[in-house]
Amino acid sequence: MPERITAKCRNELQPNAGTNYSQMPEKFQIIYCNSRKKMYFCSVKKRIQNMEEYRLRIADKLLAELLEACGCVLLEGSKWCGKTTTAEHSAGSVVYMADPIEGERNRQLAKSTPHFLLQGATPRLIDEWQVVPTLWDAIRGEVDHRRALGQFIITGSAVPADRKEIIHTGTGRIAPLLMRPMSLWESGDSTGEVSLETLFSEPEQLMAENRIDIEELAYLVCRGGWPMATVTNNRKAALKQATIYYNGIIGTGDGSDSDVSRADNVRRNPERVKRLMRSLSRHQGTQASLGTIYNDMIANDDSTLNEETISSYISALKKIFTVEDMPAWNPALRSKTAVRTSDTRYFVDPSIAVAALRISPKDLINDLETFGLLFECMAIRDLRVFTDALDGTVYHYRDKNNLECDAVVHLENGRYGLVEIKLGGNDNIEAAASTLKTLSGKIDTSRMPKPSFLMVLIGVGKYAYRREDGVYVVPIGCLKQ
Repeated sequence: MPERITAKCRNELQPNAGTNYSQMPEKFQIIYCNSRKKMYFCSVKKRIQNMEEYRLRIADKLLAELLEACGCVLLEGSKWCGKTTTAEHSAGSVVYMADPIEGERNRQLAKSTPHFLLQGATPRLIDEWQVVPTLWDAIRGEVDHRRALGQFIITGSAVPADRKEIIHTGTGRIAPLLMRPMSLWESGDSTGEVSLETLFSEPEQLMAENRIDIEELAYLVCRGGWPMATVTNNRKAALKQATIYYNGIIGTGDGSDSDVSRADNVRRNPERVKRLMRSLSRHQGTQASLGTIYNDMIANDDSTLNEETISSYISALKKIFTVEDMPAWNPALRSKTAVRTSDTRYFVDPSIAVAALRISPKDLINDLETFGLLFECMAIRDLRVFTDALDGTVYHYRDKNNLECDAVVHLENGRYGLVEIKLGGNDNIEAAASTLKTLSGKIDTSRMPKPSFLMVLIGVGKYAYRREDGVYVVPIGCLKQ
């Protein structure tokens, strides 16, 4: 289980003797935690509570590394994935742009005197910076003037609706870091006995036992990786988190208050968004075309629907980090086989599809085909989180002969592993292993290295092990980065 920040910090919190409290708002204090050697500028009550509840994320390490390498880190990702909490635990001071009490004042300052807003203990966290896009250039300029690393963290749940106000790209000053909902390792549901990084060393043996059965796996798919869902023992309440997130995307009434409409300030029909998300839910892990999605939707839509409209809706879902499609992998092959280049469709978390389809863990167990699609979405989520920690990217492979590999874990140093994802079952594992070996045999190793490993990532299975043919079989409940 990942390291937790526990209540032992409570007794170690002491006021900083050098603090001038007269210059601070009454509801804030500066507190110092000896165990972490960090200063925090926030509500004492809230900070202590967060320290007790906070479970360290893989993004914590990545954030720390980037702060040592550049002046500002842009931490972005879907709402509710834990960006602000993670950023707070590395921040020296915080400005909340969307705060219901101080937000309006902060937004006015950001527009009139942004440099005043940027003063404070570093790293200075600007939460939801995108509500005032001009902050981007102000921060970029401040980084230039200070000539120092680790000055700012900026968080955002959406790409700015209007980028016309942004002049500079921020290259060399602002480094992006994408954060996703929790992997099973981060939420404490995986034992973490098998390391993805270790598989690149081709271990002769694997020794790990999976504690997740099919009922538990169905629950985890439906619950998702939303931090608030992982800290409650009330499973009914945990399952509601994805529905609440989904309803926020859709909005109410005419849809003007929805996240998907706010993405680019274009009002979108809530019923049309629902139909689109149901269609995407049925096509997780596929290269479904806009035409296919159109055919799904048109039976319950009107004549104004077209592929261009569908594309704009999907683009808005990407801007709020709800949809994260997977790029195609183009390896060097021995034969001139045409490789499909279409992206593979995925939500950032499987529970979004569960909410869109209005299904439950019991429904998944009674429909193994849908269960398999949504398990694949969860497996991709975890592989992406783990691969980020290894400086890599996850791709999908499919050629004209329909030879397909669900995930290619490709590192920056050129090493890669091939992964097939299956719910479980000996026949499915055997078929997946055969697919992996077939693809491996097609790779031209005179032009690129051979795969570092072949892995069948499964949902249900008692043990992780290495087959006689060298293929690893690993339950998702045993995997970590």
